[in-house]
Amino acid sequence: MVVKTHNKGREVLGLEVGASNAKRYFSKEASVIELELDHLRIQCGLQPEFWNGQPEIRDPRLCAWLKLKNFNGKVGDSPVPLAMIPAGPNSFRLQPIALRGHHPRTPHQPGRPPLNAA
Repeated sequence: MVVKTHNKGREVLGLEVGASNAKRYFSKEASVIELELDHLRIQCGLQPEFWNGQPEIRDPRLCAWLKLKNFNGKVGDSPVPLAMIPAGPNSFRLQPIALRGHHPRTPHQPGRPPLNAA
């Protein structure tokens, strides 16, 4: 599913999940979900507002990770779309979405052979 950062001015407040994603991918019985942020796993609580018209995930650790990622200076300027991939019951992996023709991180620079090349 595609989610986006929730910003207030230049401050990142969390993730906007969207009402249709909330209904489709989240269990109403779950009060906590697990997020995989690179090598970090955190548990985030789902507030009652999540089910009442404000499907957002807010957590200081999530916000710190989003700020750290920076996404080419876009976090805080406007919402940044991210992929939130189911990784088990009430568990999701969060990762940047590669823009068409642009990869967030290139494993090696063009013109340089990979390390394992003969």
